Amino acid sequence: MHIDEYLGDIVRTFGVWTYVLLFLVIFAETGLVVTPFLPGDSLLFAAGAIAALVPDTLNIAVLVVVLIFAAILGDTANYWIGHWVGPKAFSGKVRFLKKEHLDRTNAFYDKHGGKTIILARFVPIVRTFAPFVAGIGAMNYSKFIAYNVVGGIAWVLIFTLLGYFFGNVPFVQHNFEYVIIAIVLISVLPAVWEIVAEKTRSRQTTPAVVAPEESAD
Repeated sequence: MHIDEYLGDIVRTFGVWTYVLLFLVIFAETGLVVTPFLPGDSLLFAAGAIAALVPDTLNIAVLVVVLIFAAILGDTANYWIGHWVGPKAFSGKVRFLKKEHLDRTNAFYDKHGGKTIILARFVPIVRTFAPFVAGIGAMNYSKFIAYNVVGGIAWVLIFTLLGYFFGNVPFVQHNFEYVIIAIVLISVLPAVWEIVAEKTRSRQTTPAVVAPEESAD
């Protein structure tokens, strides 16, 4: 809720080394299936807002390039982890890897195909698991890397520049925690929409059971 304050403290303490920290967080959030809980959208927004305040420490152009590389390399690492480890990781022996997350991502992938790698960038949890699923065998690498680059660039540019241009508007500054909540809610809307739509489709395709008519005496 107060990621702007924490990030501001980090910038004041570590200066340009903040680039390294942000790179590692975004890389881990997108590249390691055991860390889907790390901040993604909200961190990009906050980083952009801080860059507008301290341009001498965090240059927005350098920041965007660093974060884009982190996002692309994270998905790439996740793809190859999925390729090497495969479904065995979700056998239930690893506590942090939940099969329902894999199933949810598989369903998302089945619906949207290759463009899932782009769309998943904007959906928490699915963002972390989509490249892993692609690596298991759903997509060849040459196709994956193209979607990966486009999705990584779009995701970082949108949220970082939103923070840069609007993060320091007085209303946003005074209600930053609510803006972060709104970002999170907007991010999960696609997943919620998919769940509701799937339940609606299931009801529509389930045949109604008609009771046999009683014969007249």
